[in-house]
Amino acid sequence: MSIKHVSFVGLGYIGLPTAVVLASSGLKVTGVDVNPHVVDMVNRGCPQIKEPGLEEELVNVIEQGSFRASTEQVQADCYIVAVPTPFTDTHEVDMRYIYSAADEIAPKLAGGELIVLESTSPPETTERMARRIMSLRPDLARDIEGESDGRPVVYFAHCPERILPGNAMEELITNDRIIGGTTPRATQLAKEVYGSFCKGGLLETNAITAEMAKLTENSFRDVNIAFANELSLICDRFGIDVWELIELANHHPRVNILQPGPGVGGHCIAVDPWFIVSAAPDLARLIHTARQVNDSKPNWVVEQIREAVGGQVSTEITILGLAFKANIDDLRESPAVEIAKTVAAEFPECRIRVVEPNIVELPPSLANYKNTTLAELQEGLSAGHVVVLLVDHDEFKAVQKAELEGKALIDTKGVWR
Repeated sequence: MSIKHVSFVGLGYIGLPTAVVLASSGLKVTGVDVNPHVVDMVNRGCPQIKEPGLEEELVNVIEQGSFRASTEQVQADCYIVAVPTPFTDTHEVDMRYIYSAADEIAPKLAGGELIVLESTSPPETTERMARRIMSLRPDLARDIEGESDGRPVVYFAHCPERILPGNAMEELITNDRIIGGTTPRATQLAKEVYGSFCKGGLLETNAITAEMAKLTENSFRDVNIAFANELSLICDRFGIDVWELIELANHHPRVNILQPGPGVGGHCIAVDPWFIVSAAPDLARLIHTARQVNDSKPNWVVEQIREAVGGQVSTEITILGLAFKANIDDLRESPAVEIAKTVAAEFPECRIRVVEPNIVELPPSLANYKNTTLAELQEGLSAGHVVVLLVDHDEFKAVQKAELEGKALIDTKGVWR
């Protein structure tokens, strides 16, 4: 294998597990992150994220000498960029983190390197990154240029992640992987890297198709969740139990409706469809409508809370769950966080207890409210007059109905039907 040393840029929810798995496969890996605290904790074997099996594997690769973290970019054979790709006010990709990574990589290149963008991105983002790097290094050539006039060649690819938080360490290895180079040679180089640890299929394509594939997967999910969320609004109007309705409908052999909830969160499903919408706003009408349905669902939940409080300023409100999905600590783009913030601001006289068993402190956006505290489950259940279930963590599923007697319940996940 021609690639021996990988620099992995970004040690977040995706980056750190992937870098550790790479290091476990026999490659030398340097994890690069701009946050000195993250780098320090990682080098101590203390990951800043909660992921089963991650800490043990991190300690192993550090002890073996195959992994270390750094705030400084290094010279390597391959650079994998897994930095945030937020969207702007107009839902276009914000390139600042990608460009920052590109600017740090460019001076280290000598020729022959592969640069992979893993960050979920709109079509042509890999191309934009490549142009940025090459503009800083006119002494190098891209392999798409054919004859390089003797200049050393650099290769580019897009290989999106497709893992489930909470099961990352297994799915990184077992899931199929899309490998999209800007040229066939780039695809083969990227296939070597990911083939070092991935036991799933390595699906070859080009970079722009790989970019669109990841967006398509998450947009498909978003559209289907929007259908369930819209059903929940209609059922509420007519007094129908939406979970019973979906269960009945799913007995049809060709129907598989997903479950409704308080909205859609996470850095993928809540974000990626907007990249398609911004890239083709005149064509992505269904995807756009689905995003609007899911983005508006938290407003409906807040309205249910308003009705339950009924103007009683002494009401004690318990909110169960802040993560964007069950049994993880990831709060990114979580509708539960937005709902909690709205409730804290709208009811300053009410005491609000937030129960989130996967975190040790409230996020800053909530900690600023004096009426809001992080509480243990039993305290929240005992004190709350209004109990709002936003995330179906296992701890909440275990709550017995007898513990909820006499309380106003808002169950957005159908746990206590």
